[in-house]
Amino acid sequence: MSAAEDAAPVSAAEAAALFDDLGSAPVLVIAVSGGPDSTALLALAARWRSGRKHGPALLAVTVDHGLRPESAREARAVKRLAAQFGIRHRTLRWTGGKPATALQEEARRVRYQLLAAAARGAGAPCVLTAHTLDDQAETVLLRMARGSGLSGLGAMARQTLLPTFSAGGEARKNGAIVLVRPLLDLPKTRLIATLAAMGITFVDDPSNRDPRFTRPRLRALMPTLADEGLDARRLAILARRMRRADATIEAAVDAAADVVSEGAWSERGPIAIDAEKLRRLPAEVSLRVLGRAIAQVGDEGPVQLGKLEALHATLGTAITEGTRLRRTLAGAVVTLTGGRISVENAPPRSNRPARKTLTTRQHGAAGKARRR
Repeated sequence: MSAAEDAAPVSAAEAAALFDDLGSAPVLVIAVSGGPDSTALLALAARWRSGRKHGPALLAVTVDHGLRPESAREARAVKRLAAQFGIRHRTLRWTGGKPATALQEEARRVRYQLLAAAARGAGAPCVLTAHTLDDQAETVLLRMARGSGLSGLGAMARQTLLPTFSAGGEARKNGAIVLVRPLLDLPKTRLIATLAAMGITFVDDPSNRDPRFTRPRLRALMPTLADEGLDARRLAILARRMRRADATIEAAVDAAADVVSEGAWSERGPIAIDAEKLRRLPAEVSLRVLGRAIAQVGDEGPVQLGKLEALHATLGTAITEGTRLRRTLAGAVVTLTGGRISVENAPPRSNRPARKTLTTRQHGAAGKARRR
């Protein structure tokens, strides 16, 4: 796309294409911070809805984290803008103490927790966020820097489940709201141009440039990478290809899990797997089958890819040599004996968190989330 096209406002026809698959929802929650991306999301959603005779009610929600003195004033500005569009607005506040470390990660968790609660309260099946093409590119770089596998390099999809959280902060998939990112293929420049054309102002959050945080540091690298041909669109294409490959492998894992399993997988286990059949699978497929089993019956949070790979390699050696093996990972005990692998919930310990709840059909998604 040319520089002129990247600076063009989003047309009404484009806006309709961004939102029309959401037209049957009774209510849509729109997450609006007041920055350029979310303000454009609100304006485009309002334009789309005003052009329809029937469609969802819109509810704009601003999460005030209370991390900057200006945040309350910015939330009021969003409320005024929403009122101009005839859209209801709510401000939700993050109360209580703030962590000294991993502040942005905790703020993100709380934001999604509050947005999910607002959606459930409003009867909305979806929460819309304003992630852009630029955000997608940054996410790919972030996942690469953290050593993510194939699933992680797929970065963000247009639709995914918005996790709910337990009292201890552990993500759960059951009862989740759908998170929709309508603007994921649009660069930020087009959103700013859209707001300029509509005469709408927005706020500037200085934390988006704060070098203490990882994303702003990666953002600062983007112009240099673009000079070498690795611009946001190339990174987004990589993410799309990774998601396509990941979906293909997941389909193979679905079929392989049925072949290697000795009986149906119950939610709490134990899960029985034929060791020799697992060993004969392609390495990535057998790794994911093992990861799914651990994710389903374990209860200590994400299965880290590096640790899963190490266990998978050790297990493969033990199968080949015909030796017995017993290991614990992510709250699951993996035992190899007599050509059979058993994956079961580990015995309770006093310092172990409460067990998460996952349905049988969710174990695949859980396994993917843990590889990111």
